[in-house]
Amino acid sequence: MGGRELTVLAPGGAPEVGATDDPPAAVPLGVSVGPPSGVPAEQAAELTSHPSDLTVADLPSRDLTQAELEELAASIAQQPETWTRHVGFDGEDRVYACLHRDTHVDVWLLCWTPENDTGWHDHDVSSGAVAVVSGELVENNLTLAQGARETRVGAGKVFSFGPDHIHRLNGAVHGSVSVHAYSPPLWRMGQYAVNDAGVLRRVSLSYADELRPII
Repeated sequence: MGGRELTVLAPGGAPEVGATDDPPAAVPLGVSVGPPSGVPAEQAAELTSHPSDLTVADLPSRDLTQAELEELAASIAQQPETWTRHVGFDGEDRVYACLHRDTHVDVWLLCWTPENDTGWHDHDVSSGAVAVVSGELVENNLTLAQGARETRVGAGKVFSFGPDHIHRLNGAVHGSVSVHAYSPPLWRMGQYAVNDAGVLRRVSLSYADELRPII
């Protein structure tokens, strides 16, 4: 027997039609019911879709979720008075500064040129978020079928990712600036390269080391 239609009051008091009291259909093991997988940067949101007044003093005393990291990065990106003094550019060594670090989250300002290439890397156990303040970043994600998949993320955009994310970043144009937030705070990262035998390998490095392509 089909379930009867329920009338659910939306936040504004208007009826929301379509909900039923039927139990959810069984889902076979191994079948995902979440949003389709893909490249997080391709779903980048507008910075202005997030509050602009959130600070680290407002954070809970625990590790943050991806959504919370995205909101934090977007908010700090909209507070230039907290990071403008750190902006600078160098084609050889990427300019960056830690804006905040505690036991649950760290926040960084990164300044980019097209030569500032991170190489392929992960963030170990940390989730992260990237908010582009100015210019444009190029993110590459490695696919087995098509090689590198490029996504350009322009100023005013923010995206987040989980600890399973592997990517490569560089500035699409000189003068690009971004705010990054990670939780738990970065401690180790994984850097990837292909050895002479054509085998992919991972090298563990400290969060304090500058990411560069390795051979």
